Amino acid sequence: MRRRWNSDEHEGKAGRADIEKPGDDSIRNFWLRRRFVDLNKLGAVVTKGVSNVPWEGNPTPRIAETYGGMLNAVGLQNPGIDVFVERDIPFLTKYDTRIIVNVCGRTAEDYCEVVRRLASQPVDMLEINISCPNVEQGGIAFGQNPKSVEDITREVKRHAKQPIIMKLSPNVTDIAEMAKAAEAGGADALSLINTITGMKIDIHRRTFALANKTGGLSGPAIHPVAVRMVYQAAQAVKIPIIGMGGIMTAEDAVEMMLAGATAISIGTANFRNLAVTAEIVDGIREYMEQYGVKDVNELIGAVK
Repeated sequence: MRRRWNSDEHEGKAGRADIEKPGDDSIRNFWLRRRFVDLNKLGAVVTKGVSNVPWEGNPTPRIAETYGGMLNAVGLQNPGIDVFVERDIPFLTKYDTRIIVNVCGRTAEDYCEVVRRLASQPVDMLEINISCPNVEQGGIAFGQNPKSVEDITREVKRHAKQPIIMKLSPNVTDIAEMAKAAEAGGADALSLINTITGMKIDIHRRTFALANKTGGLSGPAIHPVAVRMVYQAAQAVKIPIIGMGGIMTAEDAVEMMLAGATAISIGTANFRNLAVTAEIVDGIREYMEQYGVKDVNELIGAVK
C-alpha cells in the first residue's frame, strides 16, 4: 500500500507557476493570478524553477501554440535563489497554502546549494527538476539515467530539511525504473510528468517556431501519456505521486487520481483560464457528491 498524504483539505490540489510568459517573473504572474483565484483555496503553490545563480533562459521565440497544447523552451529563466528568498517567499507566506519550491541546477552541487539555502526558509517541500542537463556527464539530463536519478536524489536528500519531491522526465524508456531509482535514493514523493520533447516548424517562413528548435510539449495533448506514466509509477513505488500533464478539467484531475496520483498539479491550463485551479477544486467536490465519495483518498489508485 502506497503511503498517502492527508488530502482532505483543498482536495490535494496544487497550482503551478513554473511555465511563465517570456520575460515575466513569477511574482508578477502570481499577482495577476490572485485577482482571479483565491490562493488560499489551493493545497499548494509550486514555484518556477529556482537556481543557485540567475539564469537568463533561452533566446526568443520560446513559446509556440500547437494542436492541443503548447511548446515552450523558456530555459528555466529565473532571478536566482537570493532574489527568491528576499522577494518571493515573503509574498507567498501571506497565503494559507503550502509552498513547494521547484529547484533546478546544472550540477549536483548547484542543486544542493539551493537546497541548503532553503533549509531555514518557511517553505514546505522541495520539487527537484531533474530534466536539467548534467554538464558533468556530457549534457544528458539527470532524469534520463536511473543511476543518476538515484545519485542526485540521495545527494539532495542528504542536505534537505524539507520533504523532497523528485520531478520525473517522460523522455525515458521505462518510467517505472526511474520512479524506483528515485525511491531508492530516498525521495519522499514523485511528481510526473514533465514536458515531452517536441518540435514545430513554420512552413511559411521555413524555419523553426522556437529559437531553441525543440521545446517541451504540454497541455491536453500529453494527458493520456501522463495518465499512463502515473499509473505505471504508482504500481512500482510506495511513495506518494503528484500527477500532472494536460489536466484541464476536474474530470482530468479525477482520472489522474484514479490512476494513482495522491495529488494533482495544474500548469498550462492557467494560460487558457486563470481561474481554472479553483474551478477544478470545486469540480472534484461536485464529482465526489455525485458518486457518493466521502473521502478523496477513496479515489487514489482505485483503478487497478
